[in-house]
Amino acid sequence: MLTDGVFWLAIGKVIWIDVLLSGDNALVIAMACRGLSPKHRLWGIILGAVAAILMRIAFTGVITTVLLLPYLKIVGGVCLFYVAVKMCVADDDDPQVKESNRLINAIIIVVSADVIMSLDNIIAVAAVAHGDILVLAIGLLLSISMIVAGATIITFILNKFPLLIWAGAALLGWISGELIASDPILVSCFVEINTVPGILGAVTVIAAAAGWKALK
Repeated sequence: MLTDGVFWLAIGKVIWIDVLLSGDNALVIAMACRGLSPKHRLWGIILGAVAAILMRIAFTGVITTVLLLPYLKIVGGVCLFYVAVKMCVADDDDPQVKESNRLINAIIIVVSADVIMSLDNIIAVAAVAHGDILVLAIGLLLSISMIVAGATIITFILNKFPLLIWAGAALLGWISGELIASDPILVSCFVEINTVPGILGAVTVIAAAAGWKALK
């Protein structure tokens, strides 16, 4: 099998598709880990990416059925909305929060948001793998380094230009709105207005984060 060109071609396709679809996931990793010390930040990015990839592999077998369940995407969208708002108002300089706790919290945020945002992506990657779990697992695991590299670069940019955190939160809000609108019980309502849910999600996240920050 390891000398089979078709086998490695399939793995290459999985890596390519996963990297193409993981731009927003790299953003989440960067935003969740930006407040960590340099040493813990690297571990947060690596462990978060690894855990998220392992969760994708585990969910592949049931994801097609799960996506048909009503209200699941609504719940996921609301959770992602909260993550986006929380990232804008997080107080990274709070001395009461231990670094180890920050690392654990960052990993939890990364995994939770990645699973929520990757529901549709998992189907695309699984389709490329043609149901071969070994191909899927190897391809996704090999793509970790690229996702980590992307998250590291984004983290550096966010630390240099903090205002971009709000742009990242708005993007997550957009994804949240689209996710909610694609739920089986709502999808028919937005057939002709595809961009409205995304715009509403982005605007609502920024408004909610600004209001929360003003009250702190």
